[in-house]
Amino acid sequence: MKHDETLRIGVYVCHCGTNIAGVLDVEALAHFAEGLPHVALARHYKYMCSDPGQELVKRDILEYNLNRIVVAACSPNLHEPTFRRAAEDAGLNRFLVQMANIREQVAWVTDDSTEAFTKAQAHLAAAIRRVAGHEALERQFVQIQPRAMVVGGGIAGIEAALTLAEAGKDVILVEREPTIGGHMAMFDKTFPTLDCAACILTPKMTAVKLHPFIKLLTYSTVESVEGSVGNYRVKVRRKPRYIDESLCVGCMMCIDGCVFTQAKFPNPFDQGLGKRKPVWIPFPQAVPPVPVVDPEVCLQIARGKCKQGCVTACGERNAFRFDQEEQIEEYTVGTIIVATGFKAFDPSVIPYYGYGRYPNVYTSLEVERLLNAGGPTAGKLTLRDGSTPKRVGIVHCVGSRDANFHPYCSRVCCMYSLKLAHLVKEKTGAEVFNCYIDVRAPGKSFEEFFNRVQDEGTQFIRGKVADITPANGDGAEGGGLIMNVDDTLLGTIRKIPVDMVILAVALEPQADASDVRRAFGISCSAEGFFLEKHPKLAPVNTANDGVFLAGACQGAKDIPDTVAQADAAAAKALALMDAGQIELEPNTAWVDEEMCSGCQTCISLCPFKAIRHDAERKIAVIDPALCKGCGTCVAACPSGAAKQHIFGDEQISEELEGLMNYV
Repeated sequence: MKHDETLRIGVYVCHCGTNIAGVLDVEALAHFAEGLPHVALARHYKYMCSDPGQELVKRDILEYNLNRIVVAACSPNLHEPTFRRAAEDAGLNRFLVQMANIREQVAWVTDDSTEAFTKAQAHLAAAIRRVAGHEALERQFVQIQPRAMVVGGGIAGIEAALTLAEAGKDVILVEREPTIGGHMAMFDKTFPTLDCAACILTPKMTAVKLHPFIKLLTYSTVESVEGSVGNYRVKVRRKPRYIDESLCVGCMMCIDGCVFTQAKFPNPFDQGLGKRKPVWIPFPQAVPPVPVVDPEVCLQIARGKCKQGCVTACGERNAFRFDQEEQIEEYTVGTIIVATGFKAFDPSVIPYYGYGRYPNVYTSLEVERLLNAGGPTAGKLTLRDGSTPKRVGIVHCVGSRDANFHPYCSRVCCMYSLKLAHLVKEKTGAEVFNCYIDVRAPGKSFEEFFNRVQDEGTQFIRGKVADITPANGDGAEGGGLIMNVDDTLLGTIRKIPVDMVILAVALEPQADASDVRRAFGISCSAEGFFLEKHPKLAPVNTANDGVFLAGACQGAKDIPDTVAQADAAAAKALALMDAGQIELEPNTAWVDEEMCSGCQTCISLCPFKAIRHDAERKIAVIDPALCKGCGTCVAACPSGAAKQHIFGDEQISEELEGLMNYV
């Protein structure tokens, strides 16, 4: 460290209750700091982050003319902004503050107190040497466009969009399907209250359609995202419906007029159990109430030959546009909420359950459609041959809590299995067997619902289903099935004959989650769900400022938790837009133009797409609003032109020198 008479460093060691003081001698650590170069003052205090602790720092800066501050405490991720603000309140540049993490990196991970003290000395010495090289930076801000985009039109996206719109913000709601509503629109009832899912959801869907501040883009996907927080430029690809939404009144006469007199194509909304025509609408309450034409099976589009009964039925409205093509629309928004939902696990990859081989093995989502009054059987639960099941087995944790597929718990499977058991028994009177590992019912009124289903006569068998076999040897319709269950309470293998098996499948990330992640500059967890910035302190934020998460795209959750998180994400986006600006992190990279050779090595390596090539000046240019200070470009630059604020070569070298002196 260069000798500088003007440096006056104040050092503050936090007890953090007993988190730090229970392992380290904080008084001795403060005394150690007093002996290091340029340290004018060293103190220890029980809770440095408290108001008295901050006031202590402020008074000392003024009284002792301190011009650098080091706080030895917990992770800077928690309290660095706290101490920066305290220093600034006392007239010191906020970036002349450095934290030494002696809680998470020392006290919490080191059992031996002597070794821990030595490590704490090294951390503290490194921070003191480093802060000496800090520069007084200016705070930088970017303006926020007062418009939001919500990607995904399930219950999470709907709730977030309505919350923002009710606050007076313009919202662009993008949904890939022809209608909003998501998975919730497929359900019959919701647990534990057994409310009609459509009765809860459709009023909100209608509110989205009618709200003057919401622009609804269905049958659309996000093509690309450029820019940064406050000024995201989003390109949206709009697929052709072959029907002009502005002219269609939702009379559905075109569906009746289609030359296909019978519905013969699988309806994806009904999980393929129902049929539809080439011109179709997912369900009667769809929003917008505009049919869509399937170009692969429509005779007019695929072959150019059709009597066009749909056009005739449309009449004077003349809403059909068979020459319609995909369009790219661009929107500038200040914030983005990602609410792309989940995908149901495909159990056909587990051969011993027989899904896809035995006709009367269903997924839970398929049974939801069979139970729904708007489903393919008008709410009547029947087998493939049309008969009513008399004995039904429900298999829990299919794809969840399984090291071969998804080790995590999907959180909703136990409760929706209980709901399905109740509905099956209510509609058919069938004997129901629930095969479970353990029942997880931790929510409000969940345990009471569990008790209710037990009292109704549902049989619960604790144990995994080893396999499902046909009773007649070939699995044909009407032959019945045998569930082979390892009953751990009785300590025996049970063979249970049933007519229908319902597989309670896991919730997993969408198939294109990786593409979405890259488009929005966010990360995924080990399970594949989108990763929040902090699981406790920032559960809806992402590492990309201005992009927030809502619903099951962030992790498996039920409807109440989804709605709560959607409102939280909307609140975060609203706070950002109402503030009108956001402060950028100071530790951004920058390019020394005289040293840059224009080799473009850094551009392809930047994970945040923050670097572009200036062809006229033949240099790299870094957008500080996009840069997150990861340092990749700095490490890779062959000419040393890429540099980084607060992480300069001198600062890092001094920090390493401080560490090496005590290890």
